[in-house]
Amino acid sequence: MKPLAHGGDLGEVMRRFADAPRPWIDLSTGINPVPYPVPALPDTVWTRLPSHADEAALRTAAAARYGVRDPATIVAAPGTQALIQLLPRLVPRGTVAIVGPTYEEHEACWSRHGHAVRIVPSLEDADVVIVVNPNNPTGRLFPPADLAAVKGLLVVDESFIDFLPREMSLAGDLPPRAVVLRSFGKSYGLAGVRLGFAIASPDIAMQLRAELGPWAVSGPALEIGRVALNDGAWLRTARDRVVADSARLDDFLRGAGFEILGGTVLFRLARHVAAPVVVPRLAREGIHVRAFAHAPDRLRFGLPGDDEAFLRLAKALGL
Repeated sequence: MKPLAHGGDLGEVMRRFADAPRPWIDLSTGINPVPYPVPALPDTVWTRLPSHADEAALRTAAAARYGVRDPATIVAAPGTQALIQLLPRLVPRGTVAIVGPTYEEHEACWSRHGHAVRIVPSLEDADVVIVVNPNNPTGRLFPPADLAAVKGLLVVDESFIDFLPREMSLAGDLPPRAVVLRSFGKSYGLAGVRLGFAIASPDIAMQLRAELGPWAVSGPALEIGRVALNDGAWLRTARDRVVADSARLDDFLRGAGFEILGGTVLFRLARHVAAPVVVPRLAREGIHVRAFAHAPDRLRFGLPGDDEAFLRLAKALGL
């Protein structure tokens, strides 16, 4: 199968626009551009296999951060994408309703394993119902009560929910037939760590752990995740910053003639009749944004990481 297009890979655009100024500003992803400061790591996280105690400490930190009562219902994995690819193998073939348009890997993974997949505009019942909440790229958000009423196995991808109030998440009050996916790298700006979580009933959690196998998460990822998830002060400060920066980005985009369609505080979805022209114009200034083949008038902008990046974006937009 042809790989799906994603943000975050600058290689091709840098080749096409070799004369663009450096460093490039990558606004094509929804990753926090100001990462959690990685602490000094003990040598043992590199030199020995991760222990059960190391993983248990991470799951305890994740439970406290996500409001989960029992850490045993949390499965740590090498990124949320690994869980997205694994889940279709654990479920008998059936009907899958994905509320979309949304992150395309959900459709690709379930289709690859022979499930009958439909992209639907809103919640409806099926053997498996998949919702990205808040949605990528629109930011659409379903209340937990609406999600809990769905019949069938419910998979809720909460990769972008960290900066919303905890009560918007299903993680703390999980319906019996539900799996919640949480991303570490996006909100903490450490996508390269490759760390994600599933919160599920004990039987599904056991299946996921068995399929992932031993030592699925690296020692450095276990330690970085544990420290960061326990640092509530950093997350509160980061929330204030991304809220302010997303409002600032909105002002820039509106000033350049864009209509804001939605998004989250980590990215904005915007429409412009000349979007196909804007993309190469920005690229010539060393700025990469996410375009969509199915919606050529729409672009997704991640957050600039500092004042210099905001100024370069403003100049490239003609402000």
